[in-house]
Amino acid sequence: MSSMTRDATLSGPSGPGSISGREPDRSPSLFAGSEEQARALLEALPTAVYTTDAAGRLSFYNEAAATLWGYRPQIGTAEFCGAWKLYWPDGTPLPHEESPMAVALREMRPIRGVEAVAERPDGTRVPFLPFPTPLFDPSGRLRGAVNMLIDLGLQRQAHETSERLAAIVASSDDAILAKDLDGVITSWNEGARRLYGYTAAEAVGRSVLMLMPEDRHDEEPAILERIRRGERVDHYETVRRRKDGEIIDISLTVSPIKDLNGRIVGASKIARDITERKRAEERMALLLREMDHRVKNLFALASSLVTLSARTARTPEELAESVRSRLGALARAHTLTLSGMQGQSADQRTTLHALIATVLSPHDGDDRAAGGGRVAVTGADIDITGSSIAGFALLLHECATNAAKYGALSTAEGRIDIVCAEDDERFVLTWSEHGGPPIEGPAEEEGFGSLLARLTVKGQFGGEIVRDWRPEGLVIRLSVLKDRVAK
Repeated sequence: MSSMTRDATLSGPSGPGSISGREPDRSPSLFAGSEEQARALLEALPTAVYTTDAAGRLSFYNEAAATLWGYRPQIGTAEFCGAWKLYWPDGTPLPHEESPMAVALREMRPIRGVEAVAERPDGTRVPFLPFPTPLFDPSGRLRGAVNMLIDLGLQRQAHETSERLAAIVASSDDAILAKDLDGVITSWNEGARRLYGYTAAEAVGRSVLMLMPEDRHDEEPAILERIRRGERVDHYETVRRRKDGEIIDISLTVSPIKDLNGRIVGASKIARDITERKRAEERMALLLREMDHRVKNLFALASSLVTLSARTARTPEELAESVRSRLGALARAHTLTLSGMQGQSADQRTTLHALIATVLSPHDGDDRAAGGGRVAVTGADIDITGSSIAGFALLLHECATNAAKYGALSTAEGRIDIVCAEDDERFVLTWSEHGGPPIEGPAEEEGFGSLLARLTVKGQFGGEIVRDWRPEGLVIRLSVLKDRVAK
């Protein structure tokens, strides 16, 4: 028996490595029964399979073997293996006559667990696991062998891909989990632990309903129904409940998971925490509402100032000067309400009485400082610093705006008395209106200005604001913590 050497493999078209096509099979048949049926069966296998005669010459190979080798060796000429070249896994050349198939024929025993590498004519190399098995006739005489080659390259590539995807999932900042079609959690990454607060041991095996507030339980059947239909749920915004009970806003993407047969067996969920984005959107909406509210108020105040100025002006020049002076004072008051928002309030310092004078000067009848004319300020004074200036200016501006639109400052005879008092912890300002039109009481719904004032008093100053709609005029009692004002 001649062996295929490394040099013979490279001998060209006339040698055992010829790619001129298959020759008629001259070897004794290795198949019992219908040879054509057996060949058809082996040809249909997706795994590389070939046979040799007792001398090791190839007698058959299927299409999968030709694909693995990268060419078509000659039947009856190529020996032991159809590979163009063979190597051990460490890159050492492996002569064909020392290949696992050659050993199996020589020692007349199956060879298992030996890896090798096949090199194709184009230079690419394919690691494979052979399973050479000798074949004997009924009398025990060696008739040949059959070998099956498992392409380890595809397996290793799939394994590497799987490992890479697993690493991506494990390190993702997003919460990624999988569940079966009953909604039971089957996998849980580190991002899910950070988002929801549960460890993998606590979550796997439990229903995803544990993450949903009770009023959201109806979402799960609808999502699972879409998954069973093979649909994907993209960027679905909802809320979920953490282990500590906190409700968070999330954006959810759900995709079907299929098995090797294409059957849907579960779903993957990717959840992203959008709580901060939602809060930012709410803050933006509040700012836009405040801007809209204040712009409207400024137009209303401008109209009120023109009307009041016209009542006392004797000439067009006096009217123009009065309006100009009051609009300038209004602009200065408006600047104070924005100071905290512009990062300019850190070193600012004033007193409450001075702030009242600035904010209410556009409404003072003779354009003098507060305390004369239509506005009187009495009682204790207090220093105001930092962002408290903007907060107090906003509150006073809101009170003055409402008084100019509906209360005492909407008439020429109206006036406002502001009385200030303090104790060890709190500062109290009482705003009393007199001489305005009759009032009917509070509105049925809280307006934006009232809401903004209440949130400012409670949130920034730790206090409260109370309104009393008396027949003679509105009385507002504002109570704040002194240590909050000096911040």
